[in-house]
Parts: sequence; C-alpha cells; structure tokens
Amino acid sequence: MEILHDMRTEGVSLDLETLSIVLDSFVRAHRVLKAIQMFGNVEEFGLKCNTECLNVLLQCMCCRSHVGTANSFLNSVKGKVPFDCMMYNVIIDRWSKLGRVSETESVLKAMLVDEFSPDYLTFSKLLKGLGRASQIHDAVEIFEHMKEKGYVLDTRNYNAMIFNSISVGDFDGCMKYYKSMLSNNCDPDVITYTKLIVAFLKTRKVANALEFFDEMLNRGLIPYTGTVISFLEHLCSSSPPYAAMLIYKKARKVGCRVSLSAYKLLLMRLSRFGKCGMLLSMWDEMQECDYSSNMEVYEYVINGLCNIVQLEFS
Repeated sequence: MEILHDMRTEGVSLDLETLSIVLDSFVRAHRVLKAIQMFGNVEEFGLKCNTECLNVLLQCMCCRSHVGTANSFLNSVKGKVPFDCMMYNVIIDRWSKLGRVSETESVLKAMLVDEFSPDYLTFSKLLKGLGRASQIHDAVEIFEHMKEKGYVLDTRNYNAMIFNSISVGDFDGCMKYYKSMLSNNCDPDVITYTKLIVAFLKTRKVANALEFFDEMLNRGLIPYTGTVISFLEHLCSSSPPYAAMLIYKKARKVGCRVSLSAYKLLLMRLSRFGKCGMLLSMWDEMQECDYSSNMEVYEYVINGLCNIVQLEFS
C-alpha cells in the first residue's frame, strides 16, 4: 500500500496488471476483505471501478479457492458494475474444477437470466465439471445438444469429452470424440495429445502412445518439458528403456528442452538394464545441456558399468 501511495504521489496510474498483483497478494494472505476494499477504492489510484477491474478481483479470488466469496460478491454488485460473460465463466470454471455441479448450474442459470449467452468457454468448463462429478451421461447430453443447436465446437469442448471418456476408461468413446474432432476440422492441441498419451501409457498401450506422440510432433506441436518427463515416468516404471529413449530422442530433435530430472530418470533406467553405450552417450548429452553431474548421477553411471562387469571403468 505504501508503494501504491507513492505511485499516486508521483502521478503514476495503476494498471490492471499491477492491480492483479496487489489483489492476489491480499487474497493469497487470506485477506480477502482487504482485496474487496481495494477494489472499491481503485479510483483513488487512477482506475475505474468497472467490469475489467471486477474481473481481475474475481479471477484472483477464484484462483486462490475463494470461489464462494467471489460468487457472493458478484451477486452483491449486480446493477452497480456492468457484467460480462467472462465474469460468469470465471465462477463456473472454479465450481467446475471442484466438481460442484449444483453451484455451476446456479451460476449458469443466473447467466441466462441476465441475458448472457453461454459461449464455448462456458460449455467446456461445464462439460469438465460434469466429468469430475462422474456425470458423464449428462455431459454427453449437453455436448449433443450443442451440436444440434449449431454451436461452434472448439478444441476445449472436444478435449473435455475426451478427458471425460478417459476418466471412466472408455477408450472407444475417447477415440470417437478424437476422430470427430478431426473430421470437423478442429485441431487438437498439446493438451489433447498429452492426455491421450498418458492415458495409453497408464494402461500399457505403449504402441498407441508412441503413435499419438508422433502425430503430435507431425502437427508441429512441441511437448512441454514437464510433459516429456511425465511420459518418461510412465515408461520407465514398467518396461525396458527402449520406448523411453524413442520419446527422448524425438523430443530433443524437435527442440524440446529435457529437464535434469528426465536425464536422471533415463540414466537410472539405462543403468539398471546395463545399457553401457547408451548410458555414456546420455551422460554426455546431459552435460552438453549444461547440467552438472551430482552424486546421484555418478551412482547411476558407476552402477551401470558394474552391471556389465566393466569394473575397470568404474
């Protein structure tokens, strides 16, 4: 607050980014009332108490799991601040993530009463929420209703249905929505492929997982660093390192940065199976990426050499 007062003294106006930092700081410290008071006083710092500022406050509260307070506050300022579709989507998103279907439906009804039409974001969040609440049948009905009413279905809507199918082990349904997605010229994203690949790896359908990994790369989608290690963790937990090495090499080839944790995981697996040549090559590549070797890494290398009775190198 001292810095904000200094800004005002120096004639520097508050912007939405700074407001977000300030409000989030209060909410994170469980001083939600202080954040609400700050919203009411933004005009002192050069902002208007408008739709954009209210959205910032709601997002901060919902991201910190104060969705009930955010919902109540939104109702309390109705008629005082102009509403938009985004406000309802923010609240619906958080209730959906908690699997609270009744609360989600209440916000959706309020949205319709206030004459705001649900958009693709609204529906994707609703579909995910129904999935988390294990109400897959209801999600299917809503999805089919959207198609009948001519809603433009986007990647997030299809992703929600793919994820819902995966959650109940329905791989036929999962592939149905994936193929429908492609036939309707809706492009899968990294999240689509990540969920599919992990699902197949969990059920030890490695060939299917590798096929989707190749398809992802062929579409020019680069996996995130954290995504790659999630693939490797599943592969290294139950099988020889061959498939894990395929993922690693292809990921590096397309420019994905491999984390130190991923290198350690691969070194451990290669060490266990006595793959000396691959182990030493992996160690070199790790160091080329500016990762330092620690005691754990040296243990993997030495154990790998010992496993093939090359004690003279250890």
